[in-house]
Amino acid sequence: MSNIVARDRLIVALDMSSAEEAERLLDHLKGRVSFVKVGLELYTVAGPELVKRLLGRGLRVFLDLKFLDIEETVRRATARVAAMGVEFLTVHANRKALMAAMEGRGGSSLKLLAVTVLTNFDDHDLREMGIQRSVEDLVTARALLAEEVGCAGVIASGKEAAAIRQTVGSALMIVTPGVRPAGKGVDDHARVTTPAQAIAAGADYLVIGRPIRDAADPPAAVEAIVADMQAAFDARG
Repeated sequence: MSNIVARDRLIVALDMSSAEEAERLLDHLKGRVSFVKVGLELYTVAGPELVKRLLGRGLRVFLDLKFLDIEETVRRATARVAAMGVEFLTVHANRKALMAAMEGRGGSSLKLLAVTVLTNFDDHDLREMGIQRSVEDLVTARALLAEEVGCAGVIASGKEAAAIRQTVGSALMIVTPGVRPAGKGVDDHARVTTPAQAIAAGADYLVIGRPIRDAADPPAAVEAIVADMQAAFDARG
């Protein structure tokens, strides 16, 4: 049996249009979740003030802003994020951006996650961008870059988690979005896995939003997902 506590590895995506909506959901889920993700939509309307309130609730916070800009901008912006006290920050897996972010985090506890390939992309999308590699090849190449630069982990779909583990072993955390419980729709993700599939392939954390946010009973949805995750972590050993 695994010593991993699945509840600690579920990151609830607060993909909402207002702080009030996000906090209402959290009130419903009080005591059931400990880690939340704030993405572009919510950060745009609520900003650092909401992050402070989430931290004040005792929650761990993943700031999913996917930085990609010139080095000075990424360095300075990352330093601001590190000062907030959040736990995870995403940066696109570009060498200059990742290196600048590593400088910006300094000696803080902020963990940088390199975004490999967005979960709504497939091989056709890569070809349209002039990239001739397959999704899996590009993901593993970017995971190697993340390891080289010193990132804590990567963002990758469950479809590529096993390939990442074969390439870098346990050197990086794998944080997996695009996760849907069995029987749920895929929404706009092209590469979807169930919680059990993602964990069996090597994922360490799962980011789940709409299946919880849009559920008729969000607390029950969380409990079902956590139970599925725990069984998968226990089976993985």
